[in-house]
Amino acid sequence: MTAQLSKKGEAWSARFSEPVSDLVKRYTASVFFDKRLAQVDIQGSLAHAEMLAYQKIISADDYAAIQKGMTQIQGEIASGKFEWLLDLEDVHLNIEKRLTELVGDAGKRLHTGRSRNDQVATDIRLYLRGAIDDISGLLRDLRLALLDLAEQHADTILPGFTHMQVAQPITFGHHVLAYIEMFGRDAERMLDCRKRVNRLPLGAAALAGTTFPIDRERVAKTLGFDDVCRNSLDAVSDRDFAIEFCAAAALVMTHVSRMSEELVIWMSPRIGFIDIADRFCTGSSIMPQKKNPDVPELARGKTGRVNGHLIALLTLMKGQPLAYNKDNQEDKEPLFDTVDTLTDTLRIFADMARGITVKPEAMRAAALQGYATATDLADYLVKKGLPFRDAHEAVAHAVRSCVDRACDLSDLSLEQLRAFSPLIDDDIFQVLTLEGSVAARDHIGGTAPRQVRLAIQHLRQQLG
Repeated sequence: MTAQLSKKGEAWSARFSEPVSDLVKRYTASVFFDKRLAQVDIQGSLAHAEMLAYQKIISADDYAAIQKGMTQIQGEIASGKFEWLLDLEDVHLNIEKRLTELVGDAGKRLHTGRSRNDQVATDIRLYLRGAIDDISGLLRDLRLALLDLAEQHADTILPGFTHMQVAQPITFGHHVLAYIEMFGRDAERMLDCRKRVNRLPLGAAALAGTTFPIDRERVAKTLGFDDVCRNSLDAVSDRDFAIEFCAAAALVMTHVSRMSEELVIWMSPRIGFIDIADRFCTGSSIMPQKKNPDVPELARGKTGRVNGHLIALLTLMKGQPLAYNKDNQEDKEPLFDTVDTLTDTLRIFADMARGITVKPEAMRAAALQGYATATDLADYLVKKGLPFRDAHEAVAHAVRSCVDRACDLSDLSLEQLRAFSPLIDDDIFQVLTLEGSVAARDHIGGTAPRQVRLAIQHLRQQLG
């Protein structure tokens, strides 16, 4: 049988000749951040107890008492009446001590056939599995909100940029679809990560397994795990799944940050492509005219926070020998904060996407700057039979002439355009319009409004 808890709750107190100092208690305690695992800890304990009873390792009466005690503890936690004690170090010992107070020896028997090592690993996986499910739903909500925005502006033209220089005309709907693709890959990564999260460590005990005739597959089925961890040493010491989640979360936040950067730029009065609803912005303490895009700015900053948590977990694990080490207590705060940051960010961004007002006139005016249809003119000449490099050179001369004249390519007369190539005819003016430019890119993945609408239809079917 496992060691009994002392009156203060330490499972190892009989081994030591002096108590742990108050400073060490504070330094090593995790209860004030890992208590958020309370519900999954109870869930895992009940599944473990059910298996112990089924395997006749504990009696049916003990199992019934454990169930009754855990129900009361759940109520105490939900009502805020549960007393979390620093002396008991973590969420697991706090719950076990309270259970023993309520049901006596039955509570002491609950820990039969397991260790805190596999118990902690199981709790984290249960917690993270639920968090991934929530995040997957939030990613879906954000993509749906962006789909609505893209659909509203499937025909709205703005300049596409490379190197932050005007490149070619695109539609705003097409631009928004790019972010939907990014967040779609994020959703795929989360679901893939979930597969490796959803494996049961319980039954590995401290590191070597247990001498009791446990049924790990039964516990896995009860808790909804897809499989059990196949090596007891790895089961208790593995935190790959947490690192993988944080890596996926860092990528989500990277995409959020890229989107945030554009929202901040677009909202600047010097650009003026969009406005963001007031509820997502703040003013200035000294400049009354200011409307600051605080939400995208802060999200951009929080990306560094999430990236830091990924590096913290990688660093935490890099030097650990097998199996479990106390270092791993440091896995929870970065993981919890990553979940909280990502969850809050996705929720607020879905709402904010519905509060974006697009200014098509400003976008169109910007698309008329920078000779965005120059490539269209080059393509036109190629279709007339001119080699592309020659077409490129001819259009470069035309652009240079427009720079000197302070006009756009579409402002040149047919006679002026023919000075750069005799292949140019009066059908060129349709090619040089913004609408003609975007409509011509009518293939899968292209910016043509028709393709944007087809892409939106396809994504709506995917998202349900």
